[in-house]
Amino acid sequence: MRLVAGTVRGSSPGKRGAFLLERLVATAGRPARVRALGGARRGEIQLTRLLRSEAVTPGEMIEVAGARTGPRCAGRHVLAIQDTTVVRSQGGGGLYLHAMIALDAEDGAILGAVHGQFLSRSQGKRDTRRIRPIEDKESHRWLAGADRAAEVCARAAKITVIADRESDIYEAFTRRPVNVDLLIRATKDRNLGTSSLFAHLDALPVAARMQLELPAKPGRKARTAMLVLRFASVELRRPRHGVYKDAPASTRVNVVDVREVDAPQGETPVHWRLFTTHPVPNAVEAFEIANLYRRRWAIEQLFRAMKTQGFDIEGVRIEEEAPLTNLVMCTS
Repeated sequence: MRLVAGTVRGSSPGKRGAFLLERLVATAGRPARVRALGGARRGEIQLTRLLRSEAVTPGEMIEVAGARTGPRCAGRHVLAIQDTTVVRSQGGGGLYLHAMIALDAEDGAILGAVHGQFLSRSQGKRDTRRIRPIEDKESHRWLAGADRAAEVCARAAKITVIADRESDIYEAFTRRPVNVDLLIRATKDRNLGTSSLFAHLDALPVAARMQLELPAKPGRKARTAMLVLRFASVELRRPRHGVYKDAPASTRVNVVDVREVDAPQGETPVHWRLFTTHPVPNAVEAFEIANLYRRRWAIEQLFRAMKTQGFDIEGVRIEEEAPLTNLVMCTS
């Protein structure tokens, strides 16, 4: 997988992108098509030239967006939520967008874009995955996102980077910036020495119960879920393969286990195992961790607006990568 986003060029990205952004706002909620965005033939030509210009890059756009987001973070507890979505699927590969947005932890208000990069996958490297260092893997994007959050949101009172199971990486915890906390959903069982992580969590007594209103989503009706809560502090051991040189032999993190009881027949019960670097001394703080993780849904809504319920970026018929990534970055 290679990075597509270019370096920052030029001195007035706002002026260069103003026309495109104005057209996107004017056509919000409709598919992002060059002909429609341009309006008349003249506008279509202008837009095409803009998208193909070497002076316009996704890297430049996200730099400008981050510069605007930074001041809004001042004094807040900021949730920097990151995830990856497919832009164009091509067999076993394709073009992907990795994005991060900032939210206010207090009320969920979106503060702006923090980070974004395009990833182009032509073929997998599974045969060497276990021996390559993290810097040579596509999963390094999760670490890069945390680094970017530390920079863009530096004026925040607190920064929590939230991500789903794909970012469950040992190095994410051992290399996190000093001003960043993590909240990551666990994806795999781990050896804790005397037992496995999952077995250890299963054996813990229930610390508390809570009700959670689950919104409807494809394949699931809205419902009120009864959840039980467990939490613990655990020592994660360094993996045997693929870690960076001189990685610490272990790292301590907190885990909050949230699982649904008595789920309706035919429904998949909610079950989150959440790693966090935040302190979790009691059930109240464990509840707060679960509530913060629920905010991750905001980035799913962003992707839905970009795709099925908005700009329909997957249907854009631009074959060349540079103008396609410019257009998609604007929609994010």
